[in-house]
Amino acid sequence: MRVKQFKAESKKLLDLMINSIYTNKEIFLRELISNASDAIDKLHFKGLTDESVGIKDSDFRILITIDKENRTLTVSDNGIGMTKDELENNLGTIAKSGSLDFKNENKDDSIDIIGQFGVGFYSAFMVASDVTVISRAFGSDESYKWESKGAEGYTIEPADKAEVGTDIILKIKEDTENDKYDAYIDEYGVSDIIKKYSDYVRYPIKMERTKSRVKPRPENAGDDYKDEYESYKELETINSMVPLWKRKKSEVKEEEYNDFYKSTFYDYEAPLKVISTSSEGMINYNALMFIPSHAPFDFYSKEYKKGLALYTSGVMIMEKCADLIPDYFGFVRGIVDSSDLSLNISREILQQDHQLKAISKNLEKKIKNELLALKDNDREKYEKFFKAFGRIIKFGVYSDYGMNKEKLQDLLIFYSASQKKMISLDEYVTSMPEGQKYIYFAAGDNIDRLSKLPASDSVLGHGYDLLLCTEDIDEFCLQMLRVYKEKEFKNINTGDLGLETEKEKEELKEETDKSKDLFDEMKKALNGKVADIRLSSRLKEHPVCLSSEGPVSIEMEKVLKNMPGSENVKSNKVLEINASHDIYKTLKDAFSEGNNEKVAKYSLLLYNQALLIEGLPIEDPVEYAKAVCELMK
Repeated sequence: MRVKQFKAESKKLLDLMINSIYTNKEIFLRELISNASDAIDKLHFKGLTDESVGIKDSDFRILITIDKENRTLTVSDNGIGMTKDELENNLGTIAKSGSLDFKNENKDDSIDIIGQFGVGFYSAFMVASDVTVISRAFGSDESYKWESKGAEGYTIEPADKAEVGTDIILKIKEDTENDKYDAYIDEYGVSDIIKKYSDYVRYPIKMERTKSRVKPRPENAGDDYKDEYESYKELETINSMVPLWKRKKSEVKEEEYNDFYKSTFYDYEAPLKVISTSSEGMINYNALMFIPSHAPFDFYSKEYKKGLALYTSGVMIMEKCADLIPDYFGFVRGIVDSSDLSLNISREILQQDHQLKAISKNLEKKIKNELLALKDNDREKYEKFFKAFGRIIKFGVYSDYGMNKEKLQDLLIFYSASQKKMISLDEYVTSMPEGQKYIYFAAGDNIDRLSKLPASDSVLGHGYDLLLCTEDIDEFCLQMLRVYKEKEFKNINTGDLGLETEKEKEELKEETDKSKDLFDEMKKALNGKVADIRLSSRLKEHPVCLSSEGPVSIEMEKVLKNMPGSENVKSNKVLEINASHDIYKTLKDAFSEGNNEKVAKYSLLLYNQALLIEGLPIEDPVEYAKAVCELMK
């Protein structure tokens, strides 16, 4: 029999199709099942207007047959079938799409073609040394066999097939050192691939499964008889067919969503929130998303891969499509199903088009709105969410030079020093007393220490609330926001807090000017450890504190020192002295008496105390301890 050459391209092109376009070999089964589903779609569509079809919807099926002995895997459908010419045109030309032609010829929204016979079909050669297609077209009494061993070409000859439809028979390759093919003739391996990629194909995918049962008990069996087991084969539907995300929300129980989430995403806890949404019109899609109850163990590591599973008409195209959700919502798990996306020839890579961007934009808005509703209506649940994923929201505010800060600012919550609970920025501003200029915050490692900071007393003493920020990203996040509802954020350990009256400021300036020589002597003793020494009105009971001036705060310095390349970053520290404290009088007296040694000793002592208050290490703990002991004599 004469071997015909492929019309479209050379052996090099077919090698490219088989070895380069598809990233993993198991994809071949998805492609063949999708083609089988298309063939059934075509016959189903024809049956709507042609009574001679005579096949009930319930009779349509895709049959998978495994023959381990002969190393064959067969995918059979009872769809429209192909004539000799169609076998020649569809399979003799690489990338010829009979399904696409059919869709173009029949402009009907009810037609849902998922395969493109041609490129997808040739993925079979990744796992098969020989591919045979036996097909009988609807309305024809003849059937034909198409066979090929790859790029060398193909043959077509008459065949004997009693029923309409197509059988694709793959001769599976032998295992090699690098490639394992036995999984494609193993019923468990094949079943797993079907469940992974084709679980929601609309027609039943059936396959014989090996099962075990107890043998009938012999009539003369005695009391000591033990049950014996036997294996048997049973035809079983592998796929579930109806996707959960295409059912109405009112028809799905909470337990169904929870079970689906736990089994699909391998989580031991039910999701914190279920988000089901769909769109019809310019872009059509269904989405089912979940907000987990806890962060995965690798969530904040480089190994974590964000993304939603992407389906087109019930067939999985990508397990994690990162382009569907922004990084700051990377904790969301779920599925998006759309038949409108433009895919490349392998159907594994999305074309970067407006449909994908439109879906992503809609999903982002939906996720945000659901989180805002959760914050407003169930604060306990929202706080649980924010404890697990608030950090990534804050990174979203800070990253990309604050490009997304306005989108995310209302999702932020922080601990309120006066209200003793987590509050939003809107709740802080709403409760501000008249005349308050700033949103005050303190950044550090724990709430107890922050609430006891010297400057905290001053802010809270004026009747103003204080946000206590305990994550290393918090201050970076708030500085990137800069303002919220026209109120500027103010770190209580940086600059002027705006708490003094003009009269108090003037009095403080006059007193500072009088003590200029004292402060110069103290700076000399501290030898560059601080940028300045000044009197402070922010201190009430404490004698001293450290503040900073410039873009890098003391807390930022602590964070940045732990980052590679930022070890030498320093804040411009300012030592602030309480003008109404006895220690200030002691310093003035020592200086006026010319006792500069005492001034120097007290300066170092106060500086080290200020470091400890800020949670910073002191340079010489032994020397500090000695100085304290001397004062106790």
